[in-house]
Amino acid sequence: MEAFDQWKLVSLSPLPLAALSGLVIALILGVVFACWGVRTEATRRRRWILWTLRVLAGIAALFFLLEPGLRRLQVARVKNRVAVLVDRSGSMGFPVESRGPSRNDAVAKALESLAPDMKALEDRYAFETWGFDPELSPTTPESLLSEPPRASRTDLFAALRAIKAGDSGGARKLSGVILFSDGVDNADLSSGLTGRPKQMLEALGVPVTTVAVGKGGLTDLAIEAVKVDDFAFVRNSISAEVELHGRGFGDQAVQVVLKREGQIVASKVATFKTDDETQTVKFTFTPDQTGRFVYTVSVPVYPAEVVAENNTRSFALKVIRDRVRVLLVAGRPTWDERFLRGVLRQDANVELISFYILRNGNDNSGALDEPRELSLIPFPREEIFQKKIDTFDVVIVLNFGSEDQQVSLVGFRDDIERYVQNGGAFAYLGGDRSFGESQSSKNPFENVLPVTTAGPASLEPFVAKLTAAGERHPITALGTGSATSEAAWGAFPAIPGMNLTRAKPGATVLLSHPSAVVDGAPAPLLTISEIGRGRSMAISTDGTWYWAFPSHASGAPTRNYERFWNNAIRWLVRDPDLTTLSVTADPASVEPGKPVGVVVIARQPDYQPAPGAKISVELIDADDGHVVGQHSALADEDGTMRFEFPPPPAGAYKLVGKATKDDKVLGESSDAVAVRAVGPELADARVNSALLSEIAKTTGGAFFDSTSFSLSDVPLREPPLVEVGRSKDQPLSDRWYWLTMLIVVLGLEWAVRRRFGYI
Repeated sequence: MEAFDQWKLVSLSPLPLAALSGLVIALILGVVFACWGVRTEATRRRRWILWTLRVLAGIAALFFLLEPGLRRLQVARVKNRVAVLVDRSGSMGFPVESRGPSRNDAVAKALESLAPDMKALEDRYAFETWGFDPELSPTTPESLLSEPPRASRTDLFAALRAIKAGDSGGARKLSGVILFSDGVDNADLSSGLTGRPKQMLEALGVPVTTVAVGKGGLTDLAIEAVKVDDFAFVRNSISAEVELHGRGFGDQAVQVVLKREGQIVASKVATFKTDDETQTVKFTFTPDQTGRFVYTVSVPVYPAEVVAENNTRSFALKVIRDRVRVLLVAGRPTWDERFLRGVLRQDANVELISFYILRNGNDNSGALDEPRELSLIPFPREEIFQKKIDTFDVVIVLNFGSEDQQVSLVGFRDDIERYVQNGGAFAYLGGDRSFGESQSSKNPFENVLPVTTAGPASLEPFVAKLTAAGERHPITALGTGSATSEAAWGAFPAIPGMNLTRAKPGATVLLSHPSAVVDGAPAPLLTISEIGRGRSMAISTDGTWYWAFPSHASGAPTRNYERFWNNAIRWLVRDPDLTTLSVTADPASVEPGKPVGVVVIARQPDYQPAPGAKISVELIDADDGHVVGQHSALADEDGTMRFEFPPPPAGAYKLVGKATKDDKVLGESSDAVAVRAVGPELADARVNSALLSEIAKTTGGAFFDSTSFSLSDVPLREPPLVEVGRSKDQPLSDRWYWLTMLIVVLGLEWAVRRRFGYI
């Protein structure tokens, strides 16, 4: 039979608690009154002898009243849990110190060295080892060594809450937690232990002992953050602040480079004064095109660095338009210039700057003092075409050509060509000073035009004819379908003549003369082309203002003239709503190891959905242009499709899509996506000992700044004692000597009272 291993004193009296309490009170009062009765005894010695005997008699009577007994118990100690939590985030793969073992390997070695201490305490505690990434999963020193840490974030608070939640309804309670981590939390405790997390940790009721894994003094250069808006306005300056953290780079200068899809935008130098310092480098740049672009900030990788991946960081920037800034330059006042200027001024989305030539340097005004008596200003050619041309979204030149050196733009042809090649939009309208009718033998715009001169102007009135390309192009789309657009163009009045031109190779003719022929093809009226990164449009007439006449004819306003120019401006500035194919990265910035998603929407030439269209998308490295991946599929009923590319290496990428249906190209489009080199987890190689120490202090645990410690120094709550066997009561008041002691005390007290003269 198993022996009793615990005991305690109990009362074996059969009386109920209320009766027993009343008798005890009565006995105490009796002793008090008995002592009070001899208070007048003159001799102190006699008084104290009587008091002592009466108190002893009361105690003896109380002993038999309570009937004390010895309860012997058979009990056992229930084991409590001790949770050992191991950080399994990616930063635990960093070395403990330069050229040393990884932090993860150091934890595995520490657990092996603690195994004897755990075994010595196994009769009181059940040790459980968990890895968190951030979800909890059982782990061992062997699995730590065989499975490198790869979690993308550290969430210490979630791990502590999860391990405490295991107490719910369980017999074994948590006696303590031992947490191994480098303390680089990038979740709830990223800004320190404050507010609600601190209050919840205080309420855990369990001591958390923290162990800082890793040492300071590591050499690392990291781009910790890039602060920039999600979008910018085209041709407007925007700033990006780069937070650069250097460890071990005291008194050293580092070059920081900003690139846009492989092209250097700016470069600056950051100088570190100490070995552990954060520098902020500010880049200010001006996007010159709309769309989404990937920018990359990078610093050199030095041989002694712990982590090389955090030396670059990419971000996606969407460039949009606030208002379309249009420059209108006319060779002289004409009805075409007047109507076009009126349309542009009425458009709330257009900011118009216009100039037209009223007189040149050879004109004689007849004024005695021209500078004072004339309000006209000289044509600011240098200011516009050299200094300010990049601030305009569209440049429209109407009926312009002159040999006058004070007006001519021949000297600015290189500036105009550079503007268009770099993404600008250019429109050139005809007239008696344009194309072959110009007074100048050399057209300053010839390199950016989609057409060349083909002879003298044709003065025969005609109605513009929509070409096959024009039937599906957004510029000439004046209705909801190709037939409606063709009817709308056929309803326009005749134009009184046009300049004869021929389309350059690669140009697209949208409108043509119905009968005039150039090189065996209808003479082009409206021609467009892509030139470098920009767009160009040529209209071989100055009679488009005739198209405004039927806008309110027959009481049915069509406003097709205004619609045409609105379409033209939107196409020139690459309005994304005018594309028949939309390619959008989803999302635009991708964390490392995540797939690249893309959503494609295909439309018919009339902008209706294109179900069944064949969609192909390529993922292209923006730096060197090689194809990383390709997908193709048929569009859904609503013309949409979503693709996912496997996770590519870090860098800047372009998504280039193409849609075809019935062997016809519906459109091409592109977008950009940034794949980060490292997430927040690998961007920081430091050890946050301060946070780990604060966690230990808040919860009543201990903090160790190395993995060498003993479990005897770890505060753990003692497990409770629980009766799990049997008990046996053994009375103490039934012994003869207790009764003899009571009789002796009472008899002695009686004898002394008689001796002192008391009855």
